[in-house]
Amino acid sequence: MDDTGLYIQPTVFSHVKDHMRIAKEEIFGPVQCIFRFKSQQEAIERANSTEYGLASAVFTRNLDRALSVSATLETGTVWVNCYNALHAQAPFGGYKMSGNGRELGEYALAEYSEVKAVTIKLTETL
Repeated sequence: MDDTGLYIQPTVFSHVKDHMRIAKEEIFGPVQCIFRFKSQQEAIERANSTEYGLASAVFTRNLDRALSVSATLETGTVWVNCYNALHAQAPFGGYKMSGNGRELGEYALAEYSEVKAVTIKLTETL
């Protein structure tokens, strides 16, 4: 094996079916899978049927649809009409097998904190 690494060029897979490996596994890289769907409900069910849930994107002109779909997607981040837009104030992290905890934002501080409870009975006699 040469030393050039395993980088692949940006790749789009079309006509992906639910049983395909690329549809079930989390691919880290410039890869996009294109699925056909007939209804919003079918798209949501397909998105939520995976064991992963790092991020998702919804593209629509309908704000009510964007909000309702965002609420039902089982992902830690939902982008609407964009993708990979990160802000230091917004928590980032996944649901399910895509990770525990959050990076960025106020929630990330908990990862660096240790909580302790100390109880002291203040009486004259012990």
